[in-house]
Amino acid sequence: MLVGIKMHETQANFSKFGKNFQEKLCELILKDRAFCDQIMEVLDIDFLELRHLRVFVRKIMEYKEKFKIHPSKDAMITILRAELDEEDQATQKTTRDFFVRVMSSDENPEDEDYIKHTALDFCRKQKLKEAMIKSARLIQKSSFDEISKIVNEALKLGSENDFGYEYIDDFEERFMIKSRNPVTTGWDYIDEISRGGLGKGELGVTIASTGSGKSMALVHLGAQALLKGETVVHYTLELGSTVIATRYDSCITRVPLSQTYNFKDDIYEQIKDVKGKLIIKEYPTKSASPKTIRNHLERLYQRDIKPGMIIVDYADLLKPTVIYKEKRHDLETIYEDLRAIAQEHDCPIWTASQTNRSGLNAEVITMESISEAFNKCFVADFIFTLSRTVEDKRTDSGRIFVAKNRNGPDGVVFPITMRTSNVFIEVHRHLDEIPVENVVKSAKDYKQELEKKYKKFTKKGADNG
Repeated sequence: MLVGIKMHETQANFSKFGKNFQEKLCELILKDRAFCDQIMEVLDIDFLELRHLRVFVRKIMEYKEKFKIHPSKDAMITILRAELDEEDQATQKTTRDFFVRVMSSDENPEDEDYIKHTALDFCRKQKLKEAMIKSARLIQKSSFDEISKIVNEALKLGSENDFGYEYIDDFEERFMIKSRNPVTTGWDYIDEISRGGLGKGELGVTIASTGSGKSMALVHLGAQALLKGETVVHYTLELGSTVIATRYDSCITRVPLSQTYNFKDDIYEQIKDVKGKLIIKEYPTKSASPKTIRNHLERLYQRDIKPGMIIVDYADLLKPTVIYKEKRHDLETIYEDLRAIAQEHDCPIWTASQTNRSGLNAEVITMESISEAFNKCFVADFIFTLSRTVEDKRTDSGRIFVAKNRNGPDGVVFPITMRTSNVFIEVHRHLDEIPVENVVKSAKDYKQELEKKYKKFTKKGADNG
């Protein structure tokens, strides 16, 4: 029976985070002051399943609390000699023996980077185990809202693990684009107002009505990152992985989607030397949650694959990790979890959201047209809407409205040329600088230009057919 069981009474019987891992974690807590300060923001001492490790770390933290400095080797010797009287003899010996082993080498563990990288994951798993034990007690009381709260807090552990920004000392940082390492959108006008594109740890959202090109826009954004040498992990929850891959083919090579089979050799010749790496992971609609994405990313890390951009097509089709009574709360937590993942993996995430009925044929879609839950986009760093009326689709035109921009101006409307036949999206000067009548005209002109350009594809395809 789970009720009444304490975490440290369980056996350390799982290999990844077992005795060896926990001992090396405690070794780093002693030897690396910066890491100690960071991990103790999220590490509960009871997460450690071995008594001598809990005693060891507790003494370190008591010293830091009392003297406001990290204990030295000599300080730890004094502590372990004089301050273990409350422990039994076996624990005293085990704790001191552990310290001797730790200090037998002045160097940190050889797998230091791995320990640091997975320490947060260890804390989350232990916190979740703790939450499950607490939930077992609450089930008897039918306190399901409280259970949801406890589990959700466990899953979010460490998402705000940041010491803070030092206003004076970090002055130069806020003027350096490289501090964000933004990944280009491929649209010069959008990059200009967003300081280079979406930065690491940031969440971007595109909003559009059904059939207006949400997935196309996400493929475009992923393709631009791919061409710049980034590793792109694209999660698709609506379309098949091969469908998405074909769209990348068309976006990169400009070969129309209808002609990709006829030009597969030409396509391969163009994409084989692409600098980046693309991984497309398909999940059935509502079968994957943010936790599913976390687990998949962890498996990629085990293969030394680190994403430079993550695409989720699209967030509204994810299932929440924790289910609430109201759907809007489910959606809000999904977006919160995605931004947390962006921060955990230090890379941008682009996703999409659907409009409600008011946005179906709107000239310009605004935030008021967001489907289901307006608050779900509060956590986003950059939001743009994609508006395409029936006439726009006929003329391969439309508008992008920058609804939210943490790094620059928003409320700006840009006319676009959008050719769905070959996943082509071009952003033009914003409407404050160009007459609307000229926007429509330029879109039509561009359509004619493209038709001429790709006439050879149609002809060659017919010849091969």
